[in-house]
Amino acid sequence: MTDTTVKIRPPRNQWWDVWDQFKTHKGALVGLTIFVAILALILVGPMIWHMDPTYVDFRARNKGFSFAHPLGTDQLGRDLLARMMAGGKVSISVGLTAMSLSIFLGAAIGVLAGYFKRLDGHLMRLTDLFLALPLLPLLLLMVTLFRDPLSKGFGPEGGIFLLIVTAIGATSWMQTARIVRGEVLALKEREFVLAARSIGTPAHRLVLRHILPNVMSPIMVSATLGIASAIITESALSFLGLGFPPDFPTWGRLLFDAVDQIQLYPMRVILPGIAISLTVLSVNYIGDGLRDALDPRIRGR
Repeated sequence: MTDTTVKIRPPRNQWWDVWDQFKTHKGALVGLTIFVAILALILVGPMIWHMDPTYVDFRARNKGFSFAHPLGTDQLGRDLLARMMAGGKVSISVGLTAMSLSIFLGAAIGVLAGYFKRLDGHLMRLTDLFLALPLLPLLLLMVTLFRDPLSKGFGPEGGIFLLIVTAIGATSWMQTARIVRGEVLALKEREFVLAARSIGTPAHRLVLRHILPNVMSPIMVSATLGIASAIITESALSFLGLGFPPDFPTWGRLLFDAVDQIQLYPMRVILPGIAISLTVLSVNYIGDGLRDALDPRIRGR
């Protein structure tokens, strides 16, 4: 008797299809490799290179590349490799945290405006109001007003971190809200949403189980772009001298400290500039790859 049993292969996870499509985007793969390498450097590097980024050694001021200081030292004798790694940890932490706040606000407002018609007009006028505000002067005003109170309440580093993250996140959610609102307006007229509504599914469950999972693609793409935008904004604030304290390194702060000596020691400006550019460029390419991989119209090609 012949065995006619047919083995049924378990269904393939959708995220494997997303990864297969993501791998076809060469720029996204290069960007992911660079971003992972930067994360490994700033997270694992301090475990190998034990130099204190705030240690001042006047006898080693303005040293060039050497075995003792692979990237040299600054005008106070602080090791630049240690400061680059510490600055990268702060800058990327600011980018990730501010992006999370921005995406949460943008997705919540976009879903509410798109699904509930009575809220649409009010929330979109609020979005237009924030879009009309000049971003950099608003950030400068927020930092000037709240810097000292938050520093007294949470410490110099914690207060400034909370202030910068809140300021960036609260002023960069508008594009996400508009994109999510457009997606929700189209989704809520689809057959599966109408069917769920017809059987009496509550609005909150319908939004959480049917609407929100189907708008994750633009939300994730906005998240990657939000990281890049937040890193640039934090670097701009630090470069203007309104970011973290002088002894708390970030890539923007390293640029600010080196700008007076750019002609004598150009590498002090070039190194943090390259780090910021590579991080932002890699995150943007990752966003491009995610956009293509999460689009079902492209995924099958």
